Amino acid sequence: MYFLSDIEQKQLLYQLLPTAREVGVSKELRGWNWHQPPLKPYFDNVRLPMYQVSSKYCPTNRDVYLRNVEKKYGAPNARMALGKLFHGIVSDCLQSFRQRQNITFDAWWQKIRWQEISEKPENTIDKCRQVWDFVQKMCDAQLAERSCSQPYSTEMDLISTAVPFLVEHKLSGELLGLSDILSVDCFDYLRTIMFDLKVTSFKENWHRLYSLGYALVFESIHEVPVDICCTVYLNVENGKISVQKDLFFANDELRQWWLEERDRKLEIVAERRDPGKPECSQCKEYCQYYNICYG
Repeated sequence: MYFLSDIEQKQLLYQLLPTAREVGVSKELRGWNWHQPPLKPYFDNVRLPMYQVSSKYCPTNRDVYLRNVEKKYGAPNARMALGKLFHGIVSDCLQSFRQRQNITFDAWWQKIRWQEISEKPENTIDKCRQVWDFVQKMCDAQLAERSCSQPYSTEMDLISTAVPFLVEHKLSGELLGLSDILSVDCFDYLRTIMFDLKVTSFKENWHRLYSLGYALVFESIHEVPVDICCTVYLNVENGKISVQKDLFFANDELRQWWLEERDRKLEIVAERRDPGKPECSQCKEYCQYYNICYG
């Protein structure tokens, strides 16, 4: 899922990395400068999860107010269920491969806590099995290719370079006003690319804020520059898997956008200020807070 195609590899090497080296990132917008403006949060007593800072499903950000001030929980839906299942498949399949556990899809499927999933198993099993098989085949192919070119490497070395991913890596976002337990979908530690997985084929510009936010958090903790981010779009329709990637330079403009979103949402919670309902016509039909606003 996070493996780059030949074209994406060329885009990385001959377009994005040269741009990042030439243009660079302003030093005040690196995560390790979390202790001074503009990265330093205005409010010490408020912390938000990454998905609330980076998402823009609600035009007025009322979802942030309802969840954190009114303590109201939105209604889960089938779209969210499939997203949760696909995230679990990708991360668990990759972890299983890296740890040589050889877990089968059927064994994984039996361990799902369906009371936490708002969808029936029979409606999702075919798509889930397809995604599992796809990830497994991609890993096998990468390892086989690496084994041929480096026949004297140990198995651990081969796996570490063939599948160079930290999956569901845990980070604390406290330094930037975020939750103290964040889970990164994937970080490629050889190419220093921060990935975020979206289960949809519909692209939004603000999807870039997720991986950008994780890049800032990673910089704040490890003080390692993360200049390249990527949103991976995974979708299964009519029995076919679609994987598309938005690979981009984590430039100053995007970093400033993320900070504006963070500051705006921290302020809503700190001041307990209802930003008001958006126009009904602006609302997404799958918004989990729709019935709270307009039910």
